[in-house]
Amino acid sequence: MTEPTSPIRIANCSGFYGDRLSGAREMVEGGPIDVLTGDWLAELTMLILARSRASRPRGGFARTFVTQMEQVMGTCLDRGIKVVSNAGGLDPDGCAEAVHEVADKLGLLPTIAYVTGDDLLPRAAELAEAGALAPFDEAGDLGDVSAYLSANAYLGCWGVVDALERGADIVITGRVTDAAVACGPAAWHHGWSRTDLDELAGAVVAGHVIECSAQATGGNYSFFTEVPGLERVGFPWAEVAADGSCVIGKHDGTGGQVSVGTVTSQLLYEIGGPRYLGPDVTARFDTITVDEVGPDRVRISGVRGEAPPDTLKVAMNELGGHRNQVSVALTGLDIEAKAAAAEAAFWAACPYGPDDFASVTSRIERTEHDDPASNEAATAIWRLIVKDPDERKVGRAFTGALIETALASIPGLYSPSGGPSGGGPYGVYRPALVGADLVPAHVTVLGGDTREVPSTFPGSRGPTIEPVPGPAGHAPAGPTTRAPLGSIVGARSGDKGGDANVGVFVRSDEAWPWLDGLLTTERFQQLLPETDDLVVDRYPLPNLRAINFVVRGLLQEGVAASTRNDAQAKSLGEWLRARVVDVPEALLD
Repeated sequence: MTEPTSPIRIANCSGFYGDRLSGAREMVEGGPIDVLTGDWLAELTMLILARSRASRPRGGFARTFVTQMEQVMGTCLDRGIKVVSNAGGLDPDGCAEAVHEVADKLGLLPTIAYVTGDDLLPRAAELAEAGALAPFDEAGDLGDVSAYLSANAYLGCWGVVDALERGADIVITGRVTDAAVACGPAAWHHGWSRTDLDELAGAVVAGHVIECSAQATGGNYSFFTEVPGLERVGFPWAEVAADGSCVIGKHDGTGGQVSVGTVTSQLLYEIGGPRYLGPDVTARFDTITVDEVGPDRVRISGVRGEAPPDTLKVAMNELGGHRNQVSVALTGLDIEAKAAAAEAAFWAACPYGPDDFASVTSRIERTEHDDPASNEAATAIWRLIVKDPDERKVGRAFTGALIETALASIPGLYSPSGGPSGGGPYGVYRPALVGADLVPAHVTVLGGDTREVPSTFPGSRGPTIEPVPGPAGHAPAGPTTRAPLGSIVGARSGDKGGDANVGVFVRSDEAWPWLDGLLTTERFQQLLPETDDLVVDRYPLPNLRAINFVVRGLLQEGVAASTRNDAQAKSLGEWLRARVVDVPEALLD
Protein backbone atom coordinates (compact mmCIF):
# COMPACT_ATOMS: atom_id res chain seq x y z
CA MET A 1 0.00 0.00 0.00
CA THR A 2 1.34 3.42 -0.95
CA GLU A 3 2.14 5.72 1.94
CA PRO A 4 -0.13 8.79 2.03
CA THR A 5 1.47 12.01 0.93
CA SER A 6 1.87 14.95 3.27
CA PRO A 7 -0.76 17.73 3.11
CA ILE A 8 -0.28 20.47 0.52
CA ARG A 9 -0.78 24.08 1.60
CA ILE A 10 -2.57 26.06 -1.12
CA ALA A 11 -2.77 29.82 -0.58
CA ASN A 12 -5.06 32.38 -2.20
CA CYS A 13 -3.92 35.88 -3.16
CA SER A 14 -6.93 37.21 -5.10
CA GLY A 15 -10.69 36.87 -4.95
CA PHE A 16 -11.57 39.06 -7.93
CA TYR A 17 -10.02 41.28 -10.60
CA GLY A 18 -9.18 44.31 -8.48
CA ASP A 19 -8.32 42.59 -5.19
CA ARG A 20 -5.41 43.77 -3.05
CA LEU A 21 -2.33 44.02 -5.25
CA SER A 22 -0.01 43.12 -2.36
CA GLY A 23 -1.85 39.84 -1.77
CA ALA A 24 0.67 37.64 -3.59
CA ARG A 25 3.63 39.10 -1.74
CA GLU A 26 1.82 38.79 1.60
CA MET A 27 1.08 35.11 1.05
CA VAL A 28 4.54 34.22 -0.28
CA GLU A 29 6.48 36.12 2.37
CA GLY A 30 4.09 35.79 5.32
CA GLY A 31 4.49 32.07 6.00
CA PRO A 32 5.11 28.65 4.45
CA ILE A 33 3.00 27.71 1.42
CA ASP A 34 3.35 25.16 -1.38
CA VAL A 35 1.09 26.71 -4.01
CA LEU A 36 -0.01 30.28 -4.70
CA THR A 37 -3.42 30.57 -6.37
CA GLY A 38 -5.82 33.36 -7.19
CA ASP A 39 -9.25 33.84 -8.71
CA TRP A 40 -9.69 36.75 -11.11
CA LEU A 41 -12.78 35.69 -13.06
CA ALA A 42 -16.37 36.46 -12.16
CA GLU A 43 -19.22 36.30 -14.68
CA LEU A 44 -19.08 40.10 -14.91
CA THR A 45 -15.29 40.02 -15.33
CA MET A 46 -15.61 38.01 -18.54
CA LEU A 47 -17.75 40.81 -19.98
CA ILE A 48 -15.26 43.44 -18.82
CA LEU A 49 -12.36 41.51 -20.39
CA ALA A 50 -14.31 41.05 -23.64
CA ARG A 51 -14.84 44.80 -23.96
CA SER A 52 -11.23 45.45 -22.96
CA ARG A 53 -9.96 42.96 -25.55
CA ALA A 54 -12.01 44.68 -28.24
CA SER A 55 -10.53 48.10 -27.44
CA ARG A 56 -6.82 47.33 -27.03
CA PRO A 57 -4.23 44.63 -27.69
CA ARG A 58 -3.65 42.20 -24.82
CA GLY A 59 -6.78 43.43 -23.09
CA GLY A 60 -8.20 39.97 -22.51
CA PHE A 61 -6.32 38.98 -19.35
CA ALA A 62 -5.77 40.36 -15.84
CA ARG A 63 -2.76 42.66 -15.91
CA THR A 64 -2.61 42.79 -12.12
CA PHE A 65 -1.54 39.14 -12.05
CA VAL A 66 1.46 39.97 -14.24
CA THR A 67 2.38 42.75 -11.81
CA GLN A 68 2.16 40.33 -8.89
CA MET A 69 4.37 37.81 -10.68
CA GLU A 70 7.01 40.48 -11.05
CA GLN A 71 6.89 40.94 -7.27
CA VAL A 72 7.11 37.27 -6.22
CA MET A 73 8.33 35.12 -9.09
CA GLY A 74 11.92 34.90 -7.88
CA THR A 75 10.92 33.94 -4.35
CA CYS A 76 8.46 31.33 -5.64
CA LEU A 77 11.14 29.69 -7.77
CA ASP A 78 13.65 29.73 -4.91
CA ARG A 79 11.19 28.08 -2.53
CA GLY A 80 9.57 25.69 -4.99
CA ILE A 81 6.18 27.40 -4.73
CA LYS A 82 3.94 26.59 -7.68
CA VAL A 83 1.62 29.28 -9.06
CA VAL A 84 -1.82 28.46 -10.51
CA SER A 85 -4.13 31.24 -11.67
CA ASN A 86 -7.15 31.79 -13.91
CA ALA A 87 -5.92 35.33 -14.69
CA GLY A 88 -5.57 34.30 -18.34
CA GLY A 89 -9.24 35.17 -18.80
CA LEU A 90 -9.96 35.39 -22.52
CA ASP A 91 -6.27 35.31 -23.51
CA PRO A 92 -4.31 32.71 -21.50
CA ASP A 93 -1.53 32.50 -24.08
CA GLY A 94 -1.15 36.28 -24.11
CA CYS A 95 -0.98 36.28 -20.31
CA ALA A 96 1.65 33.53 -20.41
CA GLU A 97 3.73 35.55 -22.87
CA ALA A 98 3.46 38.62 -20.63
CA VAL A 99 4.64 36.61 -17.61
CA HIS A 100 7.48 35.19 -19.73
CA GLU A 101 8.54 38.75 -20.61
CA VAL A 102 8.63 39.62 -16.90
CA ALA A 103 10.70 36.50 -16.18
CA ASP A 104 13.12 37.41 -18.97
CA LYS A 105 13.48 40.92 -17.56
CA LEU A 106 14.24 39.48 -14.11
CA GLY A 107 16.71 36.93 -15.50
CA LEU A 108 14.54 34.00 -14.39
CA LEU A 109 13.70 30.78 -16.23
CA PRO A 110 10.39 29.41 -14.96
CA THR A 111 8.50 26.74 -16.86
CA ILE A 112 5.22 28.40 -17.83
CA ALA A 113 2.16 26.51 -19.05
CA TYR A 114 -1.27 27.71 -20.07
CA VAL A 115 -4.64 25.98 -20.42
CA THR A 116 -7.07 26.83 -23.22
CA GLY A 117 -10.06 25.18 -24.84
CA ASP A 118 -12.74 26.92 -22.81
CA ASP A 119 -13.37 29.69 -25.37
CA LEU A 120 -16.38 28.62 -27.43
CA LEU A 121 -17.01 31.97 -29.10
CA PRO A 122 -15.69 30.85 -32.52
CA ARG A 123 -17.86 27.71 -32.29
CA ALA A 124 -20.96 29.14 -30.61
CA ALA A 125 -23.13 29.52 -33.72
CA GLU A 126 -22.18 26.05 -34.96
CA LEU A 127 -22.84 24.43 -31.57
CA ALA A 128 -26.16 26.24 -31.18
CA GLU A 129 -27.32 25.27 -34.66
CA ALA A 130 -26.47 21.62 -33.98
CA GLY A 131 -28.36 21.70 -30.67
CA ALA A 132 -25.14 20.96 -28.77
CA LEU A 133 -25.35 24.28 -26.93
CA ALA A 134 -28.52 24.29 -24.86
CA PRO A 135 -30.00 26.81 -22.38
CA PHE A 136 -29.03 26.11 -18.77
CA ASP A 137 -32.66 25.67 -17.76
CA GLU A 138 -35.91 25.15 -19.61
CA ALA A 139 -37.05 28.73 -19.07
CA GLY A 140 -33.87 30.20 -20.54
CA ASP A 141 -32.84 30.86 -24.13
CA LEU A 142 -29.62 31.36 -26.03
CA GLY A 143 -30.48 34.88 -27.18
CA ASP A 144 -28.74 36.32 -30.24
CA VAL A 145 -25.70 34.11 -30.77
CA SER A 146 -24.26 36.62 -33.26
CA ALA A 147 -24.21 39.28 -30.49
CA TYR A 148 -22.09 37.24 -28.06
CA LEU A 149 -19.06 39.06 -26.70
CA SER A 150 -17.79 35.96 -24.88
CA ALA A 151 -18.75 32.30 -24.53
CA ASN A 152 -16.66 30.21 -22.18
CA ALA A 153 -17.11 26.71 -20.80
CA TYR A 154 -16.11 26.01 -17.22
CA LEU A 155 -13.23 23.53 -17.45
CA GLY A 156 -12.11 21.41 -14.52
CA CYS A 157 -8.81 20.75 -12.82
CA TRP A 158 -7.21 18.12 -15.07
CA GLY A 159 -5.55 20.57 -17.43
CA VAL A 160 -3.84 22.08 -14.39
CA VAL A 161 -2.80 18.60 -13.25
CA ASP A 162 -1.28 17.86 -16.65
CA ALA A 163 0.67 21.12 -16.64
CA LEU A 164 2.09 20.45 -13.16
CA GLU A 165 3.00 16.88 -14.11
CA ARG A 166 5.02 18.31 -17.00
CA GLY A 167 7.04 20.46 -14.63
CA ALA A 168 5.27 23.79 -14.87
CA ASP A 169 6.20 26.35 -12.24
CA ILE A 170 3.43 28.73 -13.29
CA VAL A 171 0.09 27.58 -14.72
CA ILE A 172 -2.24 30.13 -16.31
CA THR A 173 -5.77 29.16 -17.28
CA GLY A 174 -8.78 30.70 -18.94
CA ARG A 175 -12.26 29.98 -17.61
CA VAL A 176 -11.97 27.08 -15.22
CA THR A 177 -14.17 26.65 -12.17
CA ASP A 178 -13.13 28.83 -9.27
CA ALA A 179 -12.23 25.76 -7.22
CA ALA A 180 -10.16 24.15 -10.00
CA VAL A 181 -7.09 26.26 -9.29
CA ALA A 182 -6.95 24.63 -5.83
CA CYS A 183 -8.29 21.20 -6.75
CA GLY A 184 -5.70 20.80 -9.53
CA PRO A 185 -2.61 21.19 -7.32
CA ALA A 186 -4.16 18.91 -4.66
CA ALA A 187 -4.94 16.17 -7.22
CA TRP A 188 -1.42 16.49 -8.70
CA HIS A 189 0.32 16.41 -5.33
CA HIS A 190 -1.62 13.44 -3.97
CA GLY A 191 -1.76 11.52 -7.24
CA TRP A 192 -5.55 11.25 -7.29
CA SER A 193 -7.36 9.78 -10.27
CA ARG A 194 -10.57 11.07 -11.81
CA THR A 195 -12.55 8.45 -9.91
CA ASP A 196 -11.29 9.50 -6.46
CA LEU A 197 -14.54 11.36 -6.00
CA ASP A 198 -14.55 11.88 -2.22
CA GLU A 199 -11.01 13.25 -2.30
CA LEU A 200 -11.80 15.54 -5.23
CA ALA A 201 -14.99 16.72 -3.52
CA GLY A 202 -13.00 17.66 -0.44
CA ALA A 203 -10.54 19.65 -2.54
CA VAL A 204 -13.37 21.39 -4.40
CA VAL A 205 -14.87 22.44 -1.07
CA ALA A 206 -11.45 23.70 0.07
CA GLY A 207 -11.11 25.66 -3.15
CA HIS A 208 -14.61 27.10 -2.78
CA VAL A 209 -13.80 28.34 0.72
CA ILE A 210 -10.56 30.13 -0.21
CA GLU A 211 -11.48 31.30 -3.73
CA CYS A 212 -12.86 34.68 -2.56
CA SER A 213 -9.76 35.62 -0.56
CA ALA A 214 -10.66 37.43 2.67
CA GLN A 215 -14.29 36.30 2.68
CA ALA A 216 -12.99 33.17 4.45
CA THR A 217 -11.00 35.16 7.01
CA GLY A 218 -13.56 37.62 8.31
CA GLY A 219 -14.34 39.79 5.31
CA ASN A 220 -18.02 40.32 4.41
CA TYR A 221 -18.92 38.46 7.62
CA SER A 222 -22.20 39.10 9.45
CA PHE A 223 -20.57 39.06 12.88
CA PHE A 224 -17.80 41.44 11.80
CA THR A 225 -17.63 43.14 15.21
CA GLU A 226 -16.03 39.94 16.52
CA VAL A 227 -13.27 40.01 13.89
CA PRO A 228 -9.92 41.46 15.05
CA GLY A 229 -7.82 43.43 12.60
CA LEU A 230 -10.67 43.92 10.14
CA GLU A 231 -8.92 46.99 8.74
CA ARG A 232 -6.32 44.68 7.12
CA VAL A 233 -7.58 41.12 6.87
CA GLY A 234 -5.12 38.39 5.95
CA PHE A 235 -5.83 36.05 3.06
CA PRO A 236 -6.56 32.31 3.55
CA TRP A 237 -4.86 29.05 2.78
CA ALA A 238 -6.14 25.47 2.68
CA GLU A 239 -3.93 22.61 3.78
CA VAL A 240 -5.38 19.67 1.84
CA ALA A 241 -4.66 16.14 3.07
CA ALA A 242 -4.47 12.92 1.05
CA ASP A 243 -8.04 11.95 1.99
CA GLY A 244 -9.44 15.28 0.75
CA SER A 245 -9.98 16.77 4.19
CA CYS A 246 -8.40 20.13 4.81
CA VAL A 247 -7.54 22.74 7.39
CA ILE A 248 -8.41 26.34 6.55
CA GLY A 249 -6.09 28.91 8.07
CA LYS A 250 -4.24 32.17 7.57
CA HIS A 251 -0.72 33.33 8.24
CA ASP A 252 -0.05 34.03 11.91
CA GLY A 253 -0.02 37.68 12.89
CA THR A 254 -2.36 38.81 10.11
CA GLY A 255 -5.70 40.49 10.66
CA GLY A 256 -9.01 38.71 10.47
CA GLN A 257 -10.34 35.47 11.82
CA VAL A 258 -10.75 31.87 10.69
CA SER A 259 -13.62 30.32 12.60
CA VAL A 260 -16.44 27.86 12.08
CA GLY A 261 -18.60 30.91 11.43
CA THR A 262 -16.39 32.52 8.77
CA VAL A 263 -15.89 29.19 7.01
CA THR A 264 -19.59 28.29 7.13
CA SER A 265 -20.47 31.72 5.81
CA GLN A 266 -18.19 31.24 2.80
CA LEU A 267 -19.44 27.70 2.20
CA LEU A 268 -22.88 29.24 1.61
CA TYR A 269 -21.63 31.82 -0.88
CA GLU A 270 -23.12 31.63 -4.38
CA ILE A 271 -24.33 28.04 -4.17
CA GLY A 272 -27.59 26.34 -5.10
CA GLY A 273 -28.74 23.00 -3.73
CA PRO A 274 -26.72 20.50 -1.69
CA ARG A 275 -25.27 18.99 -4.87
CA TYR A 276 -22.50 21.38 -5.94
CA LEU A 277 -22.10 20.45 -9.60
CA GLY A 278 -18.72 20.73 -11.26
CA PRO A 279 -16.77 19.30 -14.20
CA ASP A 280 -14.61 17.08 -11.95
CA VAL A 281 -17.01 15.95 -9.24
CA THR A 282 -20.39 16.70 -7.71
CA ALA A 283 -19.49 17.75 -4.17
CA ARG A 284 -22.19 17.01 -1.61
CA PHE A 285 -22.42 20.08 0.61
CA ASP A 286 -24.87 18.19 2.84
CA THR A 287 -22.02 15.91 4.00
CA ILE A 288 -19.54 18.56 5.14
CA THR A 289 -18.35 18.61 8.75
CA VAL A 290 -16.70 21.78 10.06
CA ASP A 291 -14.71 21.84 13.32
CA GLU A 292 -12.43 24.34 14.98
CA VAL A 293 -9.06 22.68 15.69
CA GLY A 294 -7.10 25.67 16.99
CA PRO A 295 -6.83 29.45 16.86
CA ASP A 296 -7.58 30.49 13.26
CA ARG A 297 -7.59 26.85 12.19
CA VAL A 298 -10.79 25.10 11.00
CA ARG A 299 -10.95 21.54 9.71
CA ILE A 300 -13.33 20.50 6.94
CA SER A 301 -13.87 16.76 6.68
CA GLY A 302 -16.30 14.06 5.62
CA VAL A 303 -17.07 15.55 2.22
CA ARG A 304 -18.54 12.98 -0.17
CA GLY A 305 -18.44 13.16 -3.93
CA GLU A 306 -20.64 11.87 -6.71
CA ALA A 307 -19.83 11.64 -10.41
CA PRO A 308 -19.89 14.94 -12.30
CA PRO A 309 -22.54 15.60 -14.94
CA ASP A 310 -21.73 14.80 -18.56
CA THR A 311 -22.16 18.46 -19.49
CA LEU A 312 -20.15 21.60 -18.76
CA LYS A 313 -21.65 24.94 -17.84
CA VAL A 314 -21.05 27.72 -20.36
CA ALA A 315 -21.15 31.43 -19.50
CA MET A 316 -22.09 33.66 -22.41
CA ASN A 317 -22.21 37.45 -22.41
CA GLU A 318 -24.28 39.16 -25.07
CA LEU A 319 -24.40 42.86 -25.89
CA GLY A 320 -27.85 43.74 -24.61
CA GLY A 321 -28.09 47.34 -25.75
CA HIS A 322 -27.62 50.68 -24.00
CA ARG A 323 -28.93 52.08 -20.74
CA ASN A 324 -29.14 55.33 -18.80
CA GLN A 325 -30.87 56.69 -15.73
CA VAL A 326 -32.00 59.86 -14.02
CA SER A 327 -32.66 60.38 -10.33
CA VAL A 328 -34.52 63.06 -8.43
CA ALA A 329 -34.39 63.88 -4.73
CA LEU A 330 -37.81 63.89 -3.06
CA THR A 331 -37.45 65.91 0.11
CA GLY A 332 -39.85 66.46 2.98
CA LEU A 333 -43.60 65.95 2.67
CA ASP A 334 -45.80 64.38 -0.02
CA ILE A 335 -43.16 61.94 -1.29
CA GLU A 336 -45.51 59.89 -3.52
CA ALA A 337 -47.14 63.00 -5.02
CA LYS A 338 -43.74 64.58 -5.68
CA ALA A 339 -42.53 61.45 -7.45
CA ALA A 340 -45.62 61.36 -9.66
CA ALA A 341 -45.29 65.05 -10.53
CA ALA A 342 -41.55 64.76 -11.26
CA GLU A 343 -42.11 61.76 -13.52
CA ALA A 344 -44.94 63.43 -15.43
CA ALA A 345 -42.83 66.57 -15.97
CA PHE A 346 -39.86 64.51 -17.10
CA TRP A 347 -41.79 62.61 -19.76
CA ALA A 348 -43.37 65.85 -20.98
CA ALA A 349 -39.87 67.25 -21.55
CA CYS A 350 -38.30 64.08 -22.95
CA PRO A 351 -38.24 63.69 -26.76
CA TYR A 352 -39.29 60.06 -26.31
CA GLY A 353 -42.14 58.48 -24.38
CA PRO A 354 -42.08 55.45 -22.08
CA ASP A 355 -43.37 53.23 -24.89
CA ASP A 356 -40.40 54.15 -27.08
CA PHE A 357 -37.92 52.23 -24.92
CA ALA A 358 -37.34 48.50 -24.74
CA SER A 359 -37.35 48.65 -20.93
CA VAL A 360 -38.41 51.30 -18.40
CA THR A 361 -37.96 50.91 -14.64
CA SER A 362 -39.42 53.58 -12.35
CA ARG A 363 -39.22 53.31 -8.57
CA ILE A 364 -39.18 55.32 -5.36
CA GLU A 365 -36.54 54.50 -2.80
CA ARG A 366 -38.10 55.37 0.54
CA THR A 367 -35.06 56.48 2.51
CA GLU A 368 -36.70 59.42 4.30
CA HIS A 369 -37.42 59.55 8.05
CA ASP A 370 -40.21 61.10 10.10
CA ASP A 371 -39.33 64.41 11.77
CA PRO A 372 -35.91 64.39 10.01
CA ALA A 373 -32.95 65.84 11.88
CA SER A 374 -30.89 66.35 8.70
CA ASN A 375 -31.51 67.24 5.08
CA GLU A 376 -30.48 63.74 4.00
CA ALA A 377 -32.85 62.14 6.53
CA ALA A 378 -35.71 64.04 4.88
CA THR A 379 -34.96 62.70 1.42
CA ALA A 380 -36.21 59.81 -0.70
CA ILE A 381 -35.08 59.15 -4.28
CA TRP A 382 -37.03 58.64 -7.49
CA ARG A 383 -35.09 56.72 -10.13
CA LEU A 384 -35.90 56.14 -13.77
CA ILE A 385 -33.82 53.61 -15.69
CA VAL A 386 -34.24 52.97 -19.41
CA LYS A 387 -32.74 50.40 -21.79
CA ASP A 388 -32.86 50.27 -25.57
CA PRO A 389 -30.85 48.91 -28.51
CA ASP A 390 -30.69 52.45 -29.97
CA GLU A 391 -27.86 54.34 -28.27
CA ARG A 392 -29.28 57.70 -29.31
CA LYS A 393 -32.47 57.24 -27.31
CA VAL A 394 -30.64 56.77 -24.02
CA GLY A 395 -28.04 59.51 -24.58
CA ARG A 396 -27.87 63.07 -23.34
CA ALA A 397 -31.21 63.96 -24.87
CA PHE A 398 -32.77 61.58 -22.36
CA THR A 399 -31.01 62.81 -19.24
CA GLY A 400 -31.09 66.42 -20.44
CA ALA A 401 -34.87 66.36 -20.16
CA LEU A 402 -34.50 66.49 -16.40
CA ILE A 403 -32.66 69.83 -16.60
CA GLU A 404 -35.63 71.46 -18.29
CA THR A 405 -37.81 70.70 -15.28
CA ALA A 406 -35.40 72.13 -12.70
CA LEU A 407 -37.42 75.30 -12.03
CA ALA A 408 -40.81 74.11 -13.22
CA SER A 409 -41.62 71.01 -11.24
CA ILE A 410 -41.63 69.89 -7.61
CA PRO A 411 -40.23 71.99 -4.74
CA GLY A 412 -36.68 71.24 -3.68
CA LEU A 413 -35.81 69.42 -6.92
CA TYR A 414 -32.20 68.37 -7.43
CA SER A 415 -30.51 65.32 -8.86
CA PRO A 416 -28.20 63.37 -6.51
CA SER A 417 -26.55 61.77 -9.55
CA GLY A 418 -25.33 65.12 -10.90
CA GLY A 419 -25.67 66.39 -14.46
CA PRO A 420 -26.76 64.59 -17.62
CA SER A 421 -24.76 61.62 -18.87
CA GLY A 422 -24.53 59.79 -22.15
CA GLY A 423 -25.31 56.41 -20.63
CA GLY A 424 -23.50 53.31 -21.81
CA PRO A 425 -23.77 49.75 -23.09
CA TYR A 426 -24.77 46.82 -20.92
CA GLY A 427 -24.35 43.08 -21.23
CA VAL A 428 -26.79 40.21 -20.82
CA TYR A 429 -25.59 37.04 -19.13
CA ARG A 430 -26.81 33.76 -20.61
CA PRO A 431 -25.85 30.43 -19.05
CA ALA A 432 -25.88 27.27 -21.14
CA LEU A 433 -24.75 23.64 -21.18
CA VAL A 434 -22.51 21.82 -23.63
CA GLY A 435 -21.40 18.20 -23.76
CA ALA A 436 -18.15 17.65 -21.88
CA ASP A 437 -16.90 15.44 -24.73
CA LEU A 438 -17.00 18.47 -27.04
CA VAL A 439 -14.73 20.66 -24.90
CA PRO A 440 -11.36 19.13 -24.03
CA ALA A 441 -8.70 21.25 -22.40
CA HIS A 442 -5.56 22.12 -24.36
CA VAL A 443 -2.42 22.39 -22.24
CA THR A 444 0.61 24.15 -23.71
CA VAL A 445 4.04 24.41 -22.13
CA LEU A 446 5.47 27.71 -23.36
CA GLY A 447 8.14 26.90 -25.89
CA GLY A 448 7.04 23.27 -25.96
CA ASP A 449 4.18 21.14 -27.15
CA THR A 450 0.41 21.13 -26.61
CA ARG A 451 -1.59 18.23 -25.22
CA GLU A 452 -5.29 17.58 -25.29
CA VAL A 453 -6.84 16.62 -21.93
CA PRO A 454 -10.40 15.23 -22.03
CA SER A 455 -13.13 16.78 -19.91
CA THR A 456 -15.23 13.61 -19.70
CA PHE A 457 -15.59 11.45 -16.60
CA PRO A 458 -14.35 7.87 -17.17
CA GLY A 459 -16.05 6.05 -14.29
CA SER A 460 -19.51 4.80 -13.38
CA ARG A 461 -22.15 7.05 -11.83
CA GLY A 462 -21.98 5.18 -8.50
CA PRO A 463 -24.52 5.07 -5.69
CA THR A 464 -26.47 8.02 -4.33
CA ILE A 465 -24.96 9.45 -1.14
CA GLU A 466 -27.06 10.04 1.96
CA PRO A 467 -26.81 13.47 3.63
CA VAL A 468 -25.36 13.92 7.11
CA PRO A 469 -28.11 14.70 9.66
CA GLY A 470 -28.04 17.92 11.60
CA PRO A 471 -28.48 18.53 15.34
CA ALA A 472 -31.46 16.78 16.89
CA GLY A 473 -33.90 18.49 19.22
CA HIS A 474 -36.65 21.07 19.31
CA ALA A 475 -36.80 24.84 19.30
CA PRO A 476 -36.41 26.26 22.83
CA ALA A 477 -39.67 26.72 24.72
CA GLY A 478 -40.47 29.73 26.83
CA PRO A 479 -40.96 33.42 26.23
CA THR A 480 -39.91 35.19 23.04
CA THR A 481 -38.99 38.76 22.30
CA ARG A 482 -39.03 40.87 19.16
CA ALA A 483 -35.50 41.16 17.84
CA PRO A 484 -33.65 41.37 14.52
CA LEU A 485 -33.13 37.98 12.92
CA GLY A 486 -29.43 38.85 12.77
CA SER A 487 -29.21 38.84 16.56
CA ILE A 488 -28.33 35.17 16.25
CA VAL A 489 -28.41 34.39 12.50
CA GLY A 490 -25.55 34.99 10.09
CA ALA A 491 -25.95 35.33 6.32
CA ARG A 492 -23.97 35.47 3.11
CA SER A 493 -25.55 36.41 -0.22
CA GLY A 494 -24.42 36.84 -3.79
CA ASP A 495 -25.20 36.50 -7.49
CA LYS A 496 -25.43 33.52 -9.81
CA GLY A 497 -26.23 35.01 -13.19
CA GLY A 498 -29.76 36.40 -12.97
CA ASP A 499 -30.42 34.59 -9.70
CA ALA A 500 -29.39 35.52 -6.16
CA ASN A 501 -28.64 33.25 -3.25
CA VAL A 502 -29.02 33.95 0.46
CA GLY A 503 -27.39 31.45 2.80
CA VAL A 504 -28.33 31.75 6.48
CA PHE A 505 -26.82 29.89 9.41
CA VAL A 506 -26.77 29.73 13.19
CA ARG A 507 -23.83 28.97 15.43
CA SER A 508 -25.37 26.69 18.05
CA ASP A 509 -27.12 23.34 17.93
CA GLU A 510 -29.98 24.74 20.03
CA ALA A 511 -30.73 27.46 17.48
CA TRP A 512 -30.92 25.17 14.45
CA PRO A 513 -34.43 23.66 14.98
CA TRP A 514 -35.77 27.17 15.63
CA LEU A 515 -34.23 28.56 12.41
CA ASP A 516 -35.40 25.57 10.37
CA GLY A 517 -38.94 25.90 11.68
CA LEU A 518 -39.12 29.68 11.38
CA LEU A 519 -37.59 30.38 8.01
CA THR A 520 -39.89 28.67 5.53
CA THR A 521 -39.99 29.84 1.93
CA GLU A 522 -43.21 31.75 2.67
CA ARG A 523 -41.68 33.51 5.69
CA PHE A 524 -38.56 34.35 3.71
CA GLN A 525 -40.67 36.05 1.06
CA GLN A 526 -42.68 37.90 3.69
CA LEU A 527 -39.49 39.23 5.22
CA LEU A 528 -38.08 40.21 1.81
CA PRO A 529 -41.13 41.51 -0.10
CA GLU A 530 -38.97 42.19 -3.17
CA THR A 531 -38.99 38.41 -3.72
CA ASP A 532 -42.78 38.04 -3.44
CA ASP A 533 -43.53 37.44 -7.11
CA LEU A 534 -40.40 35.39 -7.82
CA VAL A 535 -39.66 31.69 -7.54
CA VAL A 536 -37.64 30.94 -4.39
CA ASP A 537 -35.99 27.56 -3.84
CA ARG A 538 -35.17 26.48 -0.28
CA TYR A 539 -32.33 24.04 0.47
CA PRO A 540 -31.74 23.01 4.11
CA LEU A 541 -28.18 22.03 5.03
CA PRO A 542 -28.66 20.64 8.57
CA ASN A 543 -25.03 19.50 8.80
CA LEU A 544 -24.00 23.17 8.59
CA ARG A 545 -27.00 24.41 10.64
CA ALA A 546 -27.85 26.40 7.54
CA ILE A 547 -30.47 27.03 4.87
CA ASN A 548 -29.73 28.29 1.38
CA PHE A 549 -32.37 30.23 -0.55
CA VAL A 550 -32.07 30.81 -4.29
CA VAL A 551 -34.17 33.68 -5.63
CA ARG A 552 -34.77 33.10 -9.31
CA GLY A 553 -34.58 36.14 -11.59
CA LEU A 554 -33.99 38.76 -8.89
CA LEU A 555 -31.05 40.16 -10.88
CA GLN A 556 -32.96 40.02 -14.17
CA GLU A 557 -30.53 39.32 -17.03
CA GLY A 558 -27.44 39.24 -14.83
CA VAL A 559 -25.25 41.72 -12.97
CA ALA A 560 -24.43 43.93 -15.95
CA ALA A 561 -28.10 44.31 -16.91
CA SER A 562 -29.71 44.44 -13.46
CA THR A 563 -31.54 47.62 -12.46
CA ARG A 564 -31.24 46.91 -8.71
CA ASN A 565 -28.99 49.28 -6.75
CA ASP A 566 -27.24 46.18 -5.39
CA ALA A 567 -26.85 44.40 -8.72
CA GLN A 568 -24.80 41.56 -7.20
CA ALA A 569 -27.12 40.93 -4.22
CA LYS A 570 -24.20 41.32 -1.81
CA SER A 571 -26.39 43.03 0.81
CA LEU A 572 -29.48 40.85 0.48
CA GLY A 573 -28.51 38.70 3.45
CA GLU A 574 -27.90 41.72 5.65
CA TRP A 575 -31.34 43.09 4.76
CA LEU A 576 -32.84 39.77 5.87
CA ARG A 577 -30.89 39.90 9.14
CA ALA A 578 -32.30 43.36 9.86
CA ARG A 579 -35.90 42.13 9.79
CA VAL A 580 -37.52 41.77 13.23
CA VAL A 581 -39.00 38.41 14.28
CA ASP A 582 -39.99 36.62 17.51
CA VAL A 583 -36.79 35.14 18.95
CA PRO A 584 -36.77 32.77 21.96
CA GLU A 585 -35.20 34.60 24.88
CA ALA A 586 -33.25 31.42 25.68
CA LEU A 587 -31.36 31.80 22.40
CA LEU A 588 -30.65 35.47 22.99
CA ASP A 589 -29.26 34.66 26.41
